[in-house]
Amino acid sequence: MKLKIFPREEKFFELFREQSEKVLEGAKLVKELFDNFERAEELSFQIKRKESEGDDITHKIIEMLNRTFVTPIDREDIHNLASKMDDILDYMQAVSERIILFKIGGSSQTAREMSEVLVRCAEEIKFAVAMIHDLRDSEKIMESCIEVNRLENEADTLLRSAVARLFNEETDPMSVMKWKEIYENLENAVDSCEDVANIIEGVVLKYS
Repeated sequence: MKLKIFPREEKFFELFREQSEKVLEGAKLVKELFDNFERAEELSFQIKRKESEGDDITHKIIEMLNRTFVTPIDREDIHNLASKMDDILDYMQAVSERIILFKIGGSSQTAREMSEVLVRCAEEIKFAVAMIHDLRDSEKIMESCIEVNRLENEADTLLRSAVARLFNEETDPMSVMKWKEIYENLENAVDSCEDVANIIEGVVLKYS
């Protein structure tokens, strides 16, 4: 059996693009869930399926990484990028699962706003990932990364305000705990988007 010394480098980037598409599709489903709460069970199932599809892509990337002798970017960056995009989908699934498990009866304005921020982050991630294969437009990639960082700050502000309202206005302690966990998982998904943006930013700085 011959060892492939020079891999088909584009395959890693192709899988990253597929993974970023799953992230965006998942984020749109989360937003749709909070906008159409009567379809929560159906949309939760669809989010779980996106997370499973993302897992499959992550496994392909890791398997290829283990088989490839020469990689287009640092092995650690490849592993971290795949893992962090997988984390985004994991947190999306955690949000939808808790809505079903906690028997949440309706949406909230904060959840809708945070899910909108998540979609915007996912759009920027998809754009940046699609461009890192050649880095010719490194300035535009960096702009997307900076925008994700700004959006993470926006989500963090929404989380703090939402938790404060829960403790100040909600009279049912169980409802406080349930919604706090949902909001925190939404914020975790956005935080993972920022992690992805930081990895991409590091790749741009190393190779452009």
